[in-house]
Amino acid sequence: MQEIPINTYNSPNVILELIYRLKIKDVMTTNMVTATKDTTLREIQQILRKERVTGLPIVLGKRLIGIVSMDDIIQALDKGYIEEKAQDHMTRNLIVLEDDMPISFAISYFDRFSFHRFPVLNKYKELVGMITSRDITSTLLVEINREIEELERRNQNATNLSAEMSGEIHTYSILKHDFENAGYASTEIKKRLKSAGIAPQIIRRAAIASYELEMNLVVHSDGGELIAEYTPQMLQITAKDSGPGISDVEAAMTAGWSTASEWIRSLGFGAGMGLPNVKSVSDGFAIESTLNGTTVVCSIILHPNQEET
Repeated sequence: MQEIPINTYNSPNVILELIYRLKIKDVMTTNMVTATKDTTLREIQQILRKERVTGLPIVLGKRLIGIVSMDDIIQALDKGYIEEKAQDHMTRNLIVLEDDMPISFAISYFDRFSFHRFPVLNKYKELVGMITSRDITSTLLVEINREIEELERRNQNATNLSAEMSGEIHTYSILKHDFENAGYASTEIKKRLKSAGIAPQIIRRAAIASYELEMNLVVHSDGGELIAEYTPQMLQITAKDSGPGISDVEAAMTAGWSTASEWIRSLGFGAGMGLPNVKSVSDGFAIESTLNGTTVVCSIILHPNQEET
């Protein structure tokens, strides 16, 4: 399988923004061919050859119950049970994605698992699509071209508007486990910095900090607020939640430490890098946590090369 040559740490800012903004449903293939548990492996072999795919979802109504891969077909041919039904030989232990997840999840899945494609389910656990690494790269190429055109248009009339941001405060409400809207606040922050003509490397640092804090609120808290305060010289981002608090703040700042549940880990979270990542890209960082909630404040200097007068 060809790896996707992008990630959330050192990719160009335009790609970083896209992989945070785009959802899996924006990228996945919805025109699928499926089979039932009573379809024979011989019939599935013919479908795979006709459709030029390496795996076929097995469904019961709209529910995904298994997958038959080309490897399963090869084994059936070798062992002489190619005429038997899919239900007896399909893979039932499946790794799936959800359609409202950011495509950053899919990228991490392709990096972690040696699969060519992943089934995509909606919030009702119905099969709604399949996603491949080619789906991701093709969509990104189209979106990158659009972004480049937009950047060129902005650069023609670019002026430094950062002074206009002085005193601006934007507050975003973040709900627990609201993956569908995850990334909205950080995208809005990046848009505001872009419109002010802030340097791309500074925007990238703000993107990482705001996204990590936003996702911490979605994944680990009972919900809260992300607050962006702008001055001509600095962006301050504050994440406040209403609990349950961090039991060991010092440990939480150690790379790899996490209290995430198995479900959260299965979604690609819980690596224990969120807060360390925020601190690493910030010019100022502070955290306080009690049973009633956690507050994280980070600041990023917008014009670090300007000498103070």
